[in-house]
Amino acid sequence: MWLLKTINSFNHAIAGLIHSFRSQLNMQIHFIAAVSVLGLGLFLGLSRVELGLIIISISFVIFAELLNTAVEVIIDIVSQEYTIKARIAKNISAAAVLIAAGNALFIAYLVFFNKFQAISAATILTIRHEPLHLTFINIIIIFIFVVALKSIFSSGTPLRGGIVSGHTALAASASLIILFLTANLIAFTLSLVLLFLIAQSRLESETHTFKEIFFGAMLGFITTFIIFYFFRLR
Repeated sequence: MWLLKTINSFNHAIAGLIHSFRSQLNMQIHFIAAVSVLGLGLFLGLSRVELGLIIISISFVIFAELLNTAVEVIIDIVSQEYTIKARIAKNISAAAVLIAAGNALFIAYLVFFNKFQAISAATILTIRHEPLHLTFINIIIIFIFVVALKSIFSSGTPLRGGIVSGHTALAASASLIILFLTANLIAFTLSLVLLFLIAQSRLESETHTFKEIFFGAMLGFITTFIIFYFFRLR
């Protein structure tokens, strides 16, 4: 029972994130910027501290935008007519987003300025030797793709239903990562069995259709293949 309540809590939280993504142009811009910055990090060889600063900055901006959206909804419910105080409250919440975005730009300047001056083939080769970084960024990118696709097609949440199966996408990604990192067909085969069991569970629970599971698997395989094939030495 507690597990179901926990899953429902996550579902409600992600539903709020999806609503904000669907209704707020700024949130869509933030997500695109997040994917772009994380992808850029693959080329520039960010350290753990630098990557941590970037992720904190991204989270701070998204957090501020979520609060801004919530404040606007609450004000619209409480005050149906235009009032000066309602406008002030909305302006203040928008200012919070502005400060968060300004902080993110400042952090990006500190992290990336010298990196752009040091771009070289050696840097790219170094990045390709960091499978942990690739795995972490790969998972984030897949999650963002899942949220974006379900938002665009107005269906489901990353935890339940929708145009693609997020669970299957991550399981497919994990299978391919195992193949890239171990080059062991037995380990890869076992991971495919786990992928099949996860996909089957989503199908039997009627959370997803076969087509949605297939799209999820393709999303996981294709995204992971692109990232690991082109950004890691073979």
